[in-house]
Amino acid sequence: MMQKELALFDLDYTLINTDSDYMWGEFLVKNNLVEEALYRAKNREFYEDYLAGTLDSVKYNEFVAGFLKQHSLNQLHAWREDYLNHEIKPFIRPKAVETIAKHKNAGHDVLVISATNAFVVKPIANQLFGINLDDILATELELDDNGYTGKVKGRTNFKDGKIFHIEQWLAKQKDKGITYSKTYAYSDSKNDLPLLEWADVPVCVSPDDVLHAHALAHRWAVEDWSINVD
Repeated sequence: MMQKELALFDLDYTLINTDSDYMWGEFLVKNNLVEEALYRAKNREFYEDYLAGTLDSVKYNEFVAGFLKQHSLNQLHAWREDYLNHEIKPFIRPKAVETIAKHKNAGHDVLVISATNAFVVKPIANQLFGINLDDILATELELDDNGYTGKVKGRTNFKDGKIFHIEQWLAKQKDKGITYSKTYAYSDSKNDLPLLEWADVPVCVSPDDVLHAHALAHRWAVEDWSINVD
């Protein structure tokens, strides 16, 4: 067995200075791809639930997948590329890029783990942060021969669901002869308390008020990665 160290990064408001899921919805509205009033209101409602820690992650992801179901993969990928370039790239946090590079240069493995759906997360983590596709864990949406079905595949990657998916990923690594002697986890959100408590070294990145208080009480590291965006 080879022993290594592992760094896990949340995506939204950790690696990027925005919420990728919410911005995908705003992109659809801005480009007149959905009915504005209805979609924006529902998207905002789900986002408020997330901030409050009360999100039904299955319902939300099926709401997102409902749009994907209506279009071909080729069309969706073209829209997604536009979304990446205009809605996500401007919000990359330099400190995130620097910290990922620090771990990679130290020989650590790097995993991006997000509650957001894989359609959005995987190209962001892969194309903008150089993370291997096999090292990106997100909520998977069901696909068949015709494209997206509108359903969630398996368990959502939210709250303690992240631990479930990490353990599956670690089992695959063990099959390859790799185990981890030390783990780091970076996140901004109280929703990631299970992830941060699981890690050997929790790092709270520009945390929300609840997570910040928890970090102070438990003497966890707190770092400010926020950037000013014009």
